[in-house]
Amino acid sequence: QVQLVESGGGLVQAGGSLGLSCVVSGLPFVHYYMGWFRQAPGKEREFVAAINWSGGSSYYRDSAKGRFTISRDNAKNTVYLQMNSLKPEDTAVYFCAAGFGGSATSHYNYWGQGTQVTVSS
Repeated sequence: QVQLVESGGGLVQAGGSLGLSCVVSGLPFVHYYMGWFRQAPGKEREFVAAINWSGGSSYYRDSAKGRFTISRDNAKNTVYLQMNSLKPEDTAVYFCAAGFGGSATSHYNYWGQGTQVTVSS
């Protein structure tokens, strides 16, 4: 059974930082790109960041560049998202996903249940 379990969400003031983690089980982690997506109330799920199998290549949505960092530890089957300089518009449920890369949700086969991030102004 494939499981992706996110943690680390919470409430933070604008300008603050949060670190998200996602532990993956039930699939060959090193064979998958890992991505982070988010969904705000009333909006579609959107791409945030992704990282290739080795961790040597990553890419971000424009609004996350310079503020967010995605990383992975293949020995721990875990992907991370460090978020700095948070803004109220970053408020959303954040999901990790395993798949074959890119920014489209259709490129990812497996999803976590999500963790809430709320940034107060």
